[in-house]
Amino acid sequence: MTTELILIRHGETDWNRQLRFQGHIDVPLNDVGHEQARRVGERVASESVQHLVCSDLMRTQQTAAPAALKLGLDVVTSIGLREQHFGIVEGMNAEEIQQAHPRAWEDWLKFSEDHAMPEGETPRQFHARVIAALGGIAATHRGQTVLVVTHGGVLDMVWRTARGLGLNGPRQSDIPNAGFNRVRIADPDSPTHIEVIDWADTAHLADLPPQPVYVQRR
Repeated sequence: MTTELILIRHGETDWNRQLRFQGHIDVPLNDVGHEQARRVGERVASESVQHLVCSDLMRTQQTAAPAALKLGLDVVTSIGLREQHFGIVEGMNAEEIQQAHPRAWEDWLKFSEDHAMPEGETPRQFHARVIAALGGIAATHRGQTVLVVTHGGVLDMVWRTARGLGLNGPRQSDIPNAGFNRVRIADPDSPTHIEVIDWADTAHLADLPPQPVYVQRR
C-alpha cells in the first residue's frame, strides 16, 4: 500500500542566515523561522494527515509544533531524520572552515559520496540512514499520510533517490526553509522507489524575506 509523505524542511535559524553548518547542533528557530512554522501549520491544516514525525533536533520540533496543534497530532521524534553530521566544522561558516581546516574544505568541494568532514558523516552513510528512517516510517504507516519535518540534507537525499541521481556533486534541487514537498512510496519494502508529487512549494511563504542561499562551487 502506498504511503504518502509530506516533507517539510525546518524553518529558518540564525545559523541559516549566517550560512553556518548546523548538522547535529541544536539551534532554535529565529523570528522568521517561527513565522514560517506558523504558516506551515496553516498550510497543512486542510490535509488528511494521520501521523507527524520529525527529527529530534529543536529546530524541527519547533517547526512541527504549530502543525501538530492544527492537526491534533502528537509529535514523534526520530534520530534517523537528523541533518548530516559535519563533525568538527559544525557551527562554522565557509570562511571559518577555509581558515581553520583548508584541506578539509578543498576535499569537501569535490562533493564525493565517500568524503566526510573530519569526524563527520559521508553522503553514502547519510543516505543509508535517511532511506532507512523513511522506509521505517512508510512501513509503519502503510496506506496513510505522514507529515515529516526534517532538514535540507535529508530532502536532498530524497530528491536524489527519487530522480535516480548519484550522491556525488552539489545539490540539484531547491530546498527552501519551511517549503512544502509531497512524495509517495509505493512499496515500503523498497523505499528507494520514491515518486515526487510536489516539491519546493513556498506559496505560503510568499511575502516573507528572501531566504539565505549558499552557492556551492561545482
